[in-house]
Amino acid sequence: MGSDNNNDKELVARAKEGDTKAFDVLVQKYQYKVLNLVSRYVQGDEAQDVAQEAFIKAYRGLKNFRGDSAFYTWLYRVAVNSAKNYLMSSGKRKAKQQVDIDNAEYFDEAILLRDRHTPEHMLQTEELEVKVFEAISNLPEDLKIALTLREMDGMSYEDIADTVGCPIGTVRSRIFRAREALDKVIKTLID
Repeated sequence: MGSDNNNDKELVARAKEGDTKAFDVLVQKYQYKVLNLVSRYVQGDEAQDVAQEAFIKAYRGLKNFRGDSAFYTWLYRVAVNSAKNYLMSSGKRKAKQQVDIDNAEYFDEAILLRDRHTPEHMLQTEELEVKVFEAISNLPEDLKIALTLREMDGMSYEDIADTVGCPIGTVRSRIFRAREALDKVIKTLID
């Protein structure tokens, strides 16, 4: 992955100089990863629009990319922020199943009791999701990046170490500390 990272650096340098074909190579290389990432937040065709918007933002912001982290790590942050901005600006959330109180008698109570998609359960799930997402965003940058590359992208410890440029032991430590911080948030919500 080290030479892969060097290849990205070369492509980024060429793209910064105005070589659009170099940026096209980066888009082709990461388009499925970015789409997969965005699809965790945004559903359907809108995910493709948001992924495309992330690449547009990345291209426009390329001059601000200093190379302190791997290009994909930076692109990952751009994509996540694009997805979050889309959700906030459009007010889109997963549709909630709601039972009209006047029609409640027509529903089979046993099914509703077993159904984990009740408004209350969905609200609790959404609150937990928001708190966990908030806790992740409040983590120190090094912990947040290590955790998201591992848990959301499924990267190996070795690949994460190559991506962020640190030893594997440091990656393991960062992921452990990040998980520990999230466990505390989840425990307080459950208790």
